[in-house]
Amino acid sequence: MKASEVFAEKEKLENAAIVYPDYYTKAFHAYETGNLSWEAAFDVEPATMALWKRTLPGAKSWEEAGNMVRGKWVEAIQSHNDEFSGGALVSDILDMGCSTGNSSRFLANYFKTAQVTGLDLSPYFLSVAQYLEKRDTDCTEYRRKSIQFVHGNAESSNLPSKSFDIVTIAFMLHECPQNAARNILKEAHRLLKPGGTIAVTDQSPKSKIIQELPPALFMLMKSTEPWLDEYYLFDLETELGKCGFTNVRSLLTDPRHFTCTASAAL
Repeated sequence: MKASEVFAEKEKLENAAIVYPDYYTKAFHAYETGNLSWEAAFDVEPATMALWKRTLPGAKSWEEAGNMVRGKWVEAIQSHNDEFSGGALVSDILDMGCSTGNSSRFLANYFKTAQVTGLDLSPYFLSVAQYLEKRDTDCTEYRRKSIQFVHGNAESSNLPSKSFDIVTIAFMLHECPQNAARNILKEAHRLLKPGGTIAVTDQSPKSKIIQELPPALFMLMKSTEPWLDEYYLFDLETELGKCGFTNVRSLLTDPRHFTCTASAAL
């Protein structure tokens, strides 16, 4: 990765008018400025590799593990869309909290006819995402449209209402206080077309692996995740219903994570 080219992307996509929420500027994941740093942005990819291998230690490689985890996630999205949206062609997808674009790229390669938009509050993460998108020389072979990355707040994105068939939120809600999480779900409902699908994937409080973590290891994890207690007390299925979603479905898609899908009201 060429740092100078990544730095240049920040100048192009950063929205200088954004006012960051207080919770987003606090120390997070052992970074003093949280996600607002180059150090955090450059560490996302190796951290993701470690997460996949830890999730499926029997996989031959982190790539295989990642493909299996993401594969179950998109299968859950596809299944929900087929059942409750009549299998309509997916033309527009929003990936909220897209980070460095890992989930966005997987979505674009799976839903080949769709325009994928990645939204994130960190211009540092988005700069890496945009660099990786441009570096992907196989882009035209595997998907028809390049991903559009937008610097914005998922609580209030300023994107057009009822403009997406699918909205995904991958591994983000555990990083948010409950009030922010509720606002994000409300915003997702506003952005979805009637009958559109929301898909949230994250740590599962019901996972036996997480429940049986040694106390010392669990406390170490919590020490870098300031909102984890609030997340474990957040009833996602109930909150989706309060936001107007229907057809709420939840399943464990790997030993550590679950995917919750629902439909925007018609």
